[in-house]
Amino acid sequence: MNKKLAAALSGGAVLVLTLSGCGGDDKSEKVNAWAKKVCDQVQPQLQKIANANAAIQQQTADNSKPADVQKTDSAAFQQISQAYKALGKAVESAGPPPVDNGEATHKDAVKELNTSSAAYADLQKKVDALDTKDQAKFADGLKSIADELNKISSNGDQALKRLQSGEVATAMAKQKGCQKPTASAPPKSTTTGSGAQASPSTSPSEES
Repeated sequence: MNKKLAAALSGGAVLVLTLSGCGGDDKSEKVNAWAKKVCDQVQPQLQKIANANAAIQQQTADNSKPADVQKTDSAAFQQISQAYKALGKAVESAGPPPVDNGEATHKDAVKELNTSSAAYADLQKKVDALDTKDQAKFADGLKSIADELNKISSNGDQALKRLQSGEVATAMAKQKGCQKPTASAPPKSTTTGSGAQASPSTSPSEES
């Protein structure tokens, strides 16, 4: 029932999650200092997002009760919304990175993070409004939410990509705080039953 939603969430773009160690010469101390300031604040929020994703993954069994799925997804979206808001504050408080066009990319990235926070808060409201007593309608509602989640993930990361490019990307990749965290509650393995009507078999291609 919740498979497409989980797949969409796991593909969402999140600041610095896509970064891996980059080669290159040591960059300026100012860029490295900026990256450390951001990454030290980022890690707890990335952990919250990873944990929320894991919680949704745990509710992907075909026999999951709609009420349980709703409760889990609502809490996860709330947690992700709060994490994005905190990420926006972290990037904003760090100020523009000391690179070319740093001020413009910084402003756009903060705006993007705050927009994502609002979008996840809206998804939480939509999940809360779903009718858990009608499984077919609930499944259709989840599909619609997953489609919206795909749009958020695929269309909302351009400013972040510009922010974490060049010297900034290299500097961030060196910071432990900007490395992709492992969920504290890894998804349980689930079995697939015959009641898959609520869970479209197609998975969105993409990120978070």
